[in-house]
Amino acid sequence: MNSSMAAKHAIWPRKKDIIFGLAGRAQEAEKKLGRENVINATLGSIVEDDGKIVAFKTVYDEYKSFDNAEFCAYASIEGQPDYLEAVKKACFKDYTPNGYIKAVASPGGSGAIKLALWNYTNYGDNVLTSDWFWGSYTSIAEEGGRGVVTYKLFDENGEFNFPSFKESFLNLAQKQDRIFTIINTPAHNPTGYSVTEDEWDQILGLAKEVSKNDNKKIIFLVDVAYIDYAGDDKQSRGFFKKFSDLPDNIFTIVAYSMSKGFTAYGMRMGAVIGISSNSEVAEEFYYSCTHTCRATWSNCNRSAMTLLSNIINNPEKMIAYEAEKEKYKKLLEVRAKAFVDEAEKIGLEILPYRVGFFISIPCDDPMTVVDELAKHNLFAVPLEMGVRFAICSVAEDKCKASPKIIKNVLEEMVASGNM
Repeated sequence: MNSSMAAKHAIWPRKKDIIFGLAGRAQEAEKKLGRENVINATLGSIVEDDGKIVAFKTVYDEYKSFDNAEFCAYASIEGQPDYLEAVKKACFKDYTPNGYIKAVASPGGSGAIKLALWNYTNYGDNVLTSDWFWGSYTSIAEEGGRGVVTYKLFDENGEFNFPSFKESFLNLAQKQDRIFTIINTPAHNPTGYSVTEDEWDQILGLAKEVSKNDNKKIIFLVDVAYIDYAGDDKQSRGFFKKFSDLPDNIFTIVAYSMSKGFTAYGMRMGAVIGISSNSEVAEEFYYSCTHTCRATWSNCNRSAMTLLSNIINNPEKMIAYEAEKEKYKKLLEVRAKAFVDEAEKIGLEILPYRVGFFISIPCDDPMTVVDELAKHNLFAVPLEMGVRFAICSVAEDKCKASPKIIKNVLEEMVASGNM
């Protein structure tokens, strides 16, 4: 007798989340050995050198000023009207593309990705992303009966591998009429890479060629979760202008998150933002996503929406918030430089890093590597093709010390025949 009661589509391997599991192991090691003797490079949150999670004073002073009613009241299903306008300002700043733009509130960037995938792919479709990617893309896709195919992110020079992207994009276009592509930029998770404006020109040039076939629907989902730590506004947001006045059958969706830029990880607030040269396409997006919100989580965190709106729409608060954020952007830069410089000095291979929370080290058998690193009290995250190191949560001195530990472990595994 089969004792399973779950529906077939709801049965998945019984495993816990790897990242949170490793974070738990790291925290246990800190309790046992002392935080100063452990390197915890697992979770993607900014952490002070003393181990305390960073929570912007400007953000939480504002949050604590709210009346209780602002916390307990329902929000509109699609998001509060002032938030839907403010979140576009927060996302695009001075680089709003020309076109019709609509936003719908979501529980974090994850919710935005869910809305986009569900409403702009069909059951059985594959979606395209790079071979180095955030593993939850697969979970979100598979939950809805979609698959994930990849292209090689880097060429031999450590630049965006457009030939590989083109081959995979065209191959997908031959198999299905919807070509849905996830591009996580700037400050890509897990590599820290950012697609340049010239590379965007190549990507969109290819899309325009394919769009000449009216039967093709081309959707770009741009995951900008780490955009607020990706250089100045021109560096991080200038590419948005390239989504202006595209053909009607090229649709751009931006997945925006409050988690990183507002140190609001647990508030679970974000937005999915659609950009089209066709007003009907934009309206359709708004109502499709709103329907999915009602059918899935009903509405989002009202107080978090008010928080963003109050800061974005108040010049004085915005200046103070940006100044505080700039402090931590610089902290990330210092930590990244310590890791990258030391890796180069000792000959540890890492993937091309530009900006962001993470650096990745390519290797065989990442799970075993991570287990071996844990024996040296260094905790990192295994990926399909390597190990992710979260500089956002590791002090500068430990960032400098880590490449040597990693290199020694890799060399020991090779010498012992375990790699």
